[in-house]
Amino acid sequence: MAEPLIFDLSKDGCRGFTLPALDVPEVDPADHIPARFLREELPLPSMSELDVVRHFTRLSRLNHSVDIGFYPLGSCTMKYNPKVNENMARLPGFANLHPQQPEESVQGALQMLKTLEESLAEITGMDAITLQPAAGAHGELTGLLIMKAYHRKKGNHKTKIMIPDSGHGTNPASCSMVGYEVVNIKSDPRGGVDIEDLKSKLGPDIAGLMITNPNTLGLFDENIGELAHLVHSVDGLVYYDGANLNAIMGWTRPGDMGFDIVHLNLHKTFSTPHGGGGPGAGPVGVKKHLEAFLPNPRIQFDGKKYRLQTKCRESVGPVLGSLGNFLVLVRAFAYILVNGREGLKNVSAYAVLNANYMMQRLKKTFDLPYDRFCKHEFVLSGKGLARHGVKTLDVAKRLLDFGFHAPTVYFPMIVEESMMIEPTETESKGTLDCFCEAMEMIAREAAENPDNLKNAPTKTPVRRLDEATAARKPDINYFQKPE
Repeated sequence: MAEPLIFDLSKDGCRGFTLPALDVPEVDPADHIPARFLREELPLPSMSELDVVRHFTRLSRLNHSVDIGFYPLGSCTMKYNPKVNENMARLPGFANLHPQQPEESVQGALQMLKTLEESLAEITGMDAITLQPAAGAHGELTGLLIMKAYHRKKGNHKTKIMIPDSGHGTNPASCSMVGYEVVNIKSDPRGGVDIEDLKSKLGPDIAGLMITNPNTLGLFDENIGELAHLVHSVDGLVYYDGANLNAIMGWTRPGDMGFDIVHLNLHKTFSTPHGGGGPGAGPVGVKKHLEAFLPNPRIQFDGKKYRLQTKCRESVGPVLGSLGNFLVLVRAFAYILVNGREGLKNVSAYAVLNANYMMQRLKKTFDLPYDRFCKHEFVLSGKGLARHGVKTLDVAKRLLDFGFHAPTVYFPMIVEESMMIEPTETESKGTLDCFCEAMEMIAREAAENPDNLKNAPTKTPVRRLDEATAARKPDINYFQKPE
């Protein structure tokens, strides 16, 4: 590593703070606090505040981020996070709130949240929104709990959810958590859902269909209306995975396509911070017939005051200990206000334009399995490089040497040696051209000097790692366990 571990930098006697002298009688904490809560015996590092700041600043420079370079991570919508959002989240009236304050003292915050709910409902074509879910997968879980509550109330015996083979990886996991069996639906030659395959698997035990449109191939399903009608014909619900909403804002809405439930990823479409384990936000929207099942409490306005409605008999109950990750929601609301209706429409237009520009250029160098107009992302295949002994993973690693983060690789799995590329709307044509030039150069290297790819990266702080072992056998302990 270019930077030592903080334990290796530790120096006995160093302190990052100094407490003032006691002005009350000293009490032995052992008499009052259980020993298991004490940290005195833990071998924590000792460093000055300045050394701690410099250590973590140096570490941050070893990471790739959207503020440093292009991040074309397909399906993740790694767009730039406008700093005005951060300024709004730091306003004292927002930043200093506590989630357990009485509603009388947070009327402004409740008004902001309610307005955000209404904005997201308008954008998605839904009738009601909950802001509680703390991430996209949490939103999936919440939406599926709502689906299950709906069927339970109607006395439906539903056991299965249909998911296209191009669906997101979290979809099957969320279904399993709720107790549903997953039914896989094939894609047709144009990359959409194979309607005949769906019809053959449709029956009274189908609770719903989980799908995103456009899908993970970046393709808009032209038969979405018919798909929704088929699922509704067996009293199933249609669930919209909002990961790809960045492609359609202002042009079409999930609610107008026939969807009953939608979850959103505010860190994707609405430019709030993305990655690092959080914070996140995954609001869920529903049509009117599902509103009663939304998590409580719900924000209500009686014309004079905002109140929290907690007694909702059919609600699935709270899914978070608060109304959501508040400051993430502030950031998303700021983004919506700054862009407005036409601005959000332009966001999607430029995202689609950028993706099609790159696709048309790179299909001359790499295989393009679905050669049709794409939306915000597209999928290439590196299978043609196999004759040189090169894999898609080698391309991804070599891109790091050019200063670019790799696109999503090996997903969706229905494309051999896949590379899913999403430029977002925030990148300039110059950046897109530089990325395409790097990809074209890498393709030439694969033919002329494949070892350049197989040994990549060579210009990063850490060389190529054994990722499989790191994931399966992580060692996160600095200190050795006693014999």
